[in-house]
Order: sequence, then C-alpha cells, then structure tokens
Amino acid sequence: MKTKKNILSWISVAIAIASAVGIVFVPTYRMWFLLVLLANLLLAFVGGLQCRSASRREGPPKGFSKREHQRPVLVVCRLLVGGLFIFSSFTKGVDPLGTKYKMLDYFAAYNIEWLNGAAMVLAVLMILAEFLIGICLLTNVCPKVAVIGGALFMLLFTAVTLFDALYDKVPDCGCFGTAVKMTNWQTFYKNLVIDAVLLPLILNIRSLKCRLKPWTQFVIGLVYALLFTGFEIYNYRHLPVIDFMNWKVGKQMNATNDQEPQIYLTFKNKETGKTEEFLSPNYPWNDSVWMSQWDFVDQRVEGDADFLGFSALDQDGDDVTDMILTTENLLMFTSHDMSKITDKEWEKIKEITEKAEKNGYYVVWVTASNQDYVEELQESHPFLTEVYYGDELEIKTIVRFNPGLILLDEGLVVDKWSAIDFDKAWERI
Repeated sequence: MKTKKNILSWISVAIAIASAVGIVFVPTYRMWFLLVLLANLLLAFVGGLQCRSASRREGPPKGFSKREHQRPVLVVCRLLVGGLFIFSSFTKGVDPLGTKYKMLDYFAAYNIEWLNGAAMVLAVLMILAEFLIGICLLTNVCPKVAVIGGALFMLLFTAVTLFDALYDKVPDCGCFGTAVKMTNWQTFYKNLVIDAVLLPLILNIRSLKCRLKPWTQFVIGLVYALLFTGFEIYNYRHLPVIDFMNWKVGKQMNATNDQEPQIYLTFKNKETGKTEEFLSPNYPWNDSVWMSQWDFVDQRVEGDADFLGFSALDQDGDDVTDMILTTENLLMFTSHDMSKITDKEWEKIKEITEKAEKNGYYVVWVTASNQDYVEELQESHPFLTEVYYGDELEIKTIVRFNPGLILLDEGLVVDKWSAIDFDKAWERI
C-alpha cells in the first residue's frame, strides 16, 4: 500500500535517471526533450506532496522512531543528489584554478568584473559549499541544512544555465571542471534533472532526520570542510592530483594523423556584441588593447580532436610548434602573464635554467605576455634566451600555475611542476 502511494515519486526518479543518460544524445535545443523534463518536474512535485501526505497519516513503520525513519524514495533521492554534488565538487576541487578562470569568464559576460580580484576565494568557497552539500546528503549529516543549500544552489544555477542556453553568454559552464564537457543546453537539461530529484527532498524536508546530536553533526561537518579545503589548496599549489586536461603526464602531444587539427576561436566584441571567428593563432592575441575589447566565447576543433591545439610563434611570427613537440629533453616554462612572477621565483628559474642547460636540456619559454615587456625582461634576465608566444587559453591548459614548467621528450609529457615545486624540478634534471 505504501509503495503504491509513492509510485509517482518512483516514476519521477526513474524518468530523471533515464533523462540523465539521454542528455548525452541531446546536445542542442529540443522542444520534446525539454517538455519531458518539465513534465517530470511536475510529476516530482505531485509525488513529493503525496509522499509528505502519506508520512503525516501513517507515521513511521512499526519498530522505527521518527528520528530513524525516512521513506525509501527520499533515501534514494538524497543519495543521488548527494553523489552528484560530490562528483561535481571533486572535478572542480581537483582544479580550483580552472574554476577561477571559468568564474572570470562569467564575470566578464555579466559585466561584474569588479569581482575579479575575489575570483580565487569565491571559487574555493563555492566548490567547498557544493562538496559539503553533497557529503552531508550522502552521509545524512545535517540533512535539512544540506537540502536548503542544495535548493539555493540549484535555483541560482538553473536560472544562470537557462540564460546561457538561450544567449550563449559563456560556453561550457564548467559544472564538472574539465572532466566532462557539456553544451549549454545539456547543462540546463542536467539541472532540470537534478531539480526533479531534489524536489521531493525539499517538500519533505521535515522528515529528514539524523540520529546524531546537533553538535556532533556540526563537528563532522567541520571536519569535512577542513579536509576538502586542504584538498583544494593542495591542488592549487601543486597542480591537480588527477589531471583531466590534455597536457597530462604520459600524454603524447604530437598529432597522430597527417592532418593536424585546426582550432577556431570565437570572440565577441564587448561594445557591439558582434562575434567573429579566428583560426588560431591568426588573431591579435598579443595586442592587449584588442584583447580588452573582445571576450572569448567558444572554440571548435577540426581534425584530430584528441590532440590539443597548441601553437607557438617566435618574435618574428614564425611557427615553432613543431620544433617544441619534436625536440628531445625539452624544458618549457609557461606563463600566461610574466608580470606576476615574483623575484623569488625568478631566482629559482635562473637556477633551473643554468643546471638544465649544463645537463643537456633545451630550455624555452612560452608566454602570452606582450613582446615589448618580454624584451625588457630579457635585459635584466639574460637567461631568457628562447622565448616564444602563444595563446593565453592554451597556456593555461598546459600548466595551471603561473609560472609553470613542463618536461617534454619529443612531444611526450614526462613531468610538470608548479612554481611551488620548482625544487623538485631542479632535483629531477
């Protein structure tokens, strides 16, 4: 009898799971799919109300106290939402700098660039909050607070992703970091699926109980927060423990077919709203004035999609990419902004450069900094002999930290380090 009274909730959960799988095959706007998801939201709402009504009439089953019992459908919803929040927070927490860069994209798109200075802190706090919601739902610690937090998250992100789906403000919201790429419509669909599973928990929030005392739950939540914050800080300082990007250790970066891929970048003019597509690197990426007037919107790859588009030019504009990816024992320093390198980091870079060249390594730089600024640096830092220029977005995917260092052997990524771990690089070479 109780199962029948919860049948609508079970059907809604089943549809949500099936829809989550279906999202893979629906990358663009499809009215029929959107109607299915909206109808399932209504079904989840009705089922959640019935579940709440049944709980009030029947009370807990014999042998259960009110503090111990949760209806099975609510347990399933709690575990599904909790697991998804944990996965989402992990894929971002393993690469907090990537989340910062995505936040900067959003700040530019919504004209709130005055928040840029706080982007790193906001990224860490947002990922932490998402993790706490997920782990508390999964372990049933502070479940009511977690549901309220999840509801606020989903209210905000559902609205933002709908706007993105309609107007393409920011390509790929970065909901799952660099681990899972989704179109804006897929992201919005995904949020509607989560909303449908979260809705029964919101409607039955009073029935969510934990047998632990409030202070015990608080201590457990605090431990969760401290551990995950430490995890984020470690990944920020020492590069991701799991690298979901193309330039991961062990990856061969040479093109695997006769036709190298072509990377097309789309930019939007901040004043006119006009969009224009460029074949990388044939656009004024090294013109600071031009870059301040245009926002990156999207990119597409023609050719071998498994090969990360990367190109580097020398000071005369000649392409040196092939040289970089075919040279043995090549140490490549990366920096999307050399002006942010500290004096202490320069000292360590000088030591590594001198030792590496003495031991037969070929040392080069790839940066997105202005060429005039680089030439000024070379006057005070004579060890900067081989400096090449690349796209800022590409450089940020090679090594997240600024500056970074990567060891290549004929295009094979042997190892890489953040500036904090330059001592380890010095020992390696």
